[in-house]
Amino acid sequence: MQLNGKRVSRETQERLEHFAGLFRKWASRINLVAPSTINELWDRHIADSAQLFQLRPEAATWVDLGSGGGFPGIITAILLKEIDGGWVHLVESNQKKASFLRVALMETEARGTVYPARIDEAAKQIEGCDYLSARALAELDLLLQHASPWLSKTGARAFFHKGRDYQREIGNARGAWDFDLVEHPSAVESDSIILEVSNLRPKDR
Repeated sequence: MQLNGKRVSRETQERLEHFAGLFRKWASRINLVAPSTINELWDRHIADSAQLFQLRPEAATWVDLGSGGGFPGIITAILLKEIDGGWVHLVESNQKKASFLRVALMETEARGTVYPARIDEAAKQIEGCDYLSARALAELDLLLQHASPWLSKTGARAFFHKGRDYQREIGNARGAWDFDLVEHPSAVESDSIILEVSNLRPKDR
């Protein structure tokens, strides 16, 4: 099986397929993603989420904010099984979604832990990370505020999926923050991008 033109093992394919079945089952009962996108589960959500691990295919510690239906956090946690090491801390304050994430981790044997808490509370429990992720959670300026407890520590980087309006979000965020930015074109959607943020610091006011 290939994701975004990159081969994954049979074991990973089986874990992803099991997750997809589990996702569809739970999504019929609770709102995990926009219902109109469920039929595009593999391309719209799974392959899109897989891009983050494919950008950094290493045994790293991730913090995934607002994990919701498991994108990208569960996908990263499954792909980490391909290598020796790495972990994902999934932060999700909605208790029903957190329950789904726990079941998904358990049944796929993925590498992760669920924190059923608000992001500011989770920041007190998760000391640090190598990488941070978020998808469809908030505009960039608010994402940077949420991410600042981790990104202010030396070396941490964030990866945020964004759509066609990302330039406006970058402009708004630069009003309050200084940061280094790399733009990775999406391998899945032509009008989407992945923003890699590092060296985050609040602007002097």
